[in-house]
Amino acid sequence: MLEQTRQDATSPWHAGELAMQRSVGVAERMDGPGRNFVRKAMPEQHRAFFPMLPFVVLGAVDAKGDVWATVRAERPGFMASPEPEILDVHLPRDAADPADAGMEDGDAIGMLGIQLETRRRNRLNGVIRRTDPGAFQVHVGQSFGNCPQYIQLRSSAFVRDPDVPTAMLPLHSGQLDDRALGMIEGADTFFVASYVDRENGERQVDVSHRGGNVGFVRVGADGVLTVPDFPGNRFFNTLGNFLVNPKAGLVFIDFETGDMLQMTGKVEVLLDSPEVANFQRAERLWRFTPEEIVLRPDPLPLRWSLPPGL
Repeated sequence: MLEQTRQDATSPWHAGELAMQRSVGVAERMDGPGRNFVRKAMPEQHRAFFPMLPFVVLGAVDAKGDVWATVRAERPGFMASPEPEILDVHLPRDAADPADAGMEDGDAIGMLGIQLETRRRNRLNGVIRRTDPGAFQVHVGQSFGNCPQYIQLRSSAFVRDPDVPTAMLPLHSGQLDDRALGMIEGADTFFVASYVDRENGERQVDVSHRGGNVGFVRVGADGVLTVPDFPGNRFFNTLGNFLVNPKAGLVFIDFETGDMLQMTGKVEVLLDSPEVANFQRAERLWRFTPEEIVLRPDPLPLRWSLPPGL
């Protein structure tokens, strides 16, 4: 049955993902998993997973072609899948969120459902269908699971009604200030959005998790972030996108305050830099140059805590 699936299904990998897979000699080996596990509809366990979540990570592209990552929170049940090919998302518009501009009817979107307390995560991408400012449907293009590697265990709790927005205004900047630097250098987790325009004209947006020890992301004197790429599932969705379209959107969360740092900018992938020796376990590096920075105090109604003893 699996052999038949491999023969009949279309490979999901685009040129950038294939180039990354070839760079480590796994392109042939990853052909079967791609055809078998990257689906055009959500499996039942994913359809049951998303409605349990109190937040979701989103990746979207604005009218200028800049990609943004964001985190949006609501009471569990704000997402539901009435059909395997559809995910209903009930979220109000948020003008303070730079990613919101890329969530119009017909826009491509990337989504990551992640449950930090169990280290479970599932990803999907698709196209938005919107007829209501308070909700939209995602028509699934790709759906697949991820392993729990590099996810820091955390539990979450609401500190206010998620329908009550913060009164604090976002702060826009072209460079990192001390607060932003502190959030990056003290982080063990962030999320990254990227995208490509496929050969058939369809836009494919991806958003994924990155994790490591505190301080695993380093910031140079020039404000450029250097990010290690650790061993993973060899899908290379993010880095493959970067090779085709060197743009990224990053979001860092202060889990204790609910503050959020969102950045969009340019990326360079370093496949064989000698600097990789300075990052334990890293196989390669990538650099991110912020071009637009938005620091948003208290946009998230959730607070997260580490397990006792950590």
